[in-house]
Amino acid sequence: MPFTESNYENAILQLFTQTLGYSYAYGPDIERDYHSPLYEDELLPALRSVNPDLPQVALDDAVYKLKNFDSGALLQKNMVFTDYLQNGVPVKFVVKGEERSGLVYLVDYQHPENNRFTAINQWTVIENSEKRADVVLFVNGLPLVVVELKSPSREETDASAAYRQLRNYMHEIPSLFIYNQICVMSDLTTSKAGTITSGGDRFMEWKTKDGSYENTQYAQFDTFFEGIFQKERFLDILQNFICFNVDGANTFKILAGYHQYFAVKKAIESTKHATVTDGKGGVFWHTQGSGKSLSMVFYAHYLQKALESPTIVVITDRNDLDNQLYGQFSRCKDFLRQTPQQAESRQNLQELLAGRQANGIIFTTMQKFEEIGEPLSERRNIVVMADEAHRGQYGLTEKVVTKQNWRLRLPSAQPASSGTACPTLHTSVLPVLPSLPRTAAPVRYLATISTSTI
Repeated sequence: MPFTESNYENAILQLFTQTLGYSYAYGPDIERDYHSPLYEDELLPALRSVNPDLPQVALDDAVYKLKNFDSGALLQKNMVFTDYLQNGVPVKFVVKGEERSGLVYLVDYQHPENNRFTAINQWTVIENSEKRADVVLFVNGLPLVVVELKSPSREETDASAAYRQLRNYMHEIPSLFIYNQICVMSDLTTSKAGTITSGGDRFMEWKTKDGSYENTQYAQFDTFFEGIFQKERFLDILQNFICFNVDGANTFKILAGYHQYFAVKKAIESTKHATVTDGKGGVFWHTQGSGKSLSMVFYAHYLQKALESPTIVVITDRNDLDNQLYGQFSRCKDFLRQTPQQAESRQNLQELLAGRQANGIIFTTMQKFEEIGEPLSERRNIVVMADEAHRGQYGLTEKVVTKQNWRLRLPSAQPASSGTACPTLHTSVLPVLPSLPRTAAPVRYLATISTSTI
């Protein structure tokens, strides 16, 4: 008997319910308004559970905003909702005659068990026409994932046909995709994830369940679905690994790849360890074209929470690279929730560091630290990210100790790049450089981490 699309759909639903612990419902059995893509039976009860201290009027205001977006393109509405999802819905309400403001959180990221995860198949939405999605994943009544499946046994269809179907849905029932965070296309052999702006070639496989990179060349569908949608990890991705590259008409939405997700998580743990040991965050390797700049964005975003809002100094060795990275961070400033700055000189960097006690992402080039002077800062909550720290363009010869080069003077420094092998964080199985340039940088900061391409 051929393995049909219906068989595959049932296998996916079984995985979600039996392995991942999601609830299940059959779409046609739910009495609802087909013109609304929300699962309203779960939405308001979930908001009450996540926001127990807010009055009903505040929750009602949040629901109103979730149903009513200002006119605009689908991408603009999706950007607004994604901000709601990651940071909360701003609301105003009156308590005892006094107007107050607050945030209604849509998801309890700290307590995954306090959320409702539901997989529903054959979810109908009526808008420009009537369409029925194969599987939709809801968190607290919000349709965050659309899964389009194709029959593994039909030679004339494959995952690319699922992509075309997703694009058709976005045209015919765009309201469903206002809330969408991940689009999935799968035909059993190939399973890939993307966003509402991803081209077919930008959908990515997810080849590991837990960050192990062994035996992933032919990842099965269960590896893909368990790798992304395990509850804690799914919430982590929603909050910390989805962002927008805001560039006018060229704006697009970004979902981290599995190599970026697990590497950033390891880098964060290494950095936290460095803050209580020798300050050496380690080396973050990438292959060329694997999205190093975006990995740095995700790392910087995550670091704000992991280390209670440190100041991040990003060091590069070329002006064009400084501008490139600065541009990438600037296009993601809404996700980072702060505007990055470029230091024009050593003095300017010192002023930028002195003008704050926390937060801040400051870009500078290595050349600004050739002169030795007074410490730039006495603060302890500064993290240094050195891009391409293994290269010899700094005027250093590898394995040679030189005290007159890289001088980011912030007393008591422990640089990440040293004359002996550093702790190395891999994004894929790559050779580790036996040694990196030693930097005599008396710096007062929590940690350094280097990012390198090989």
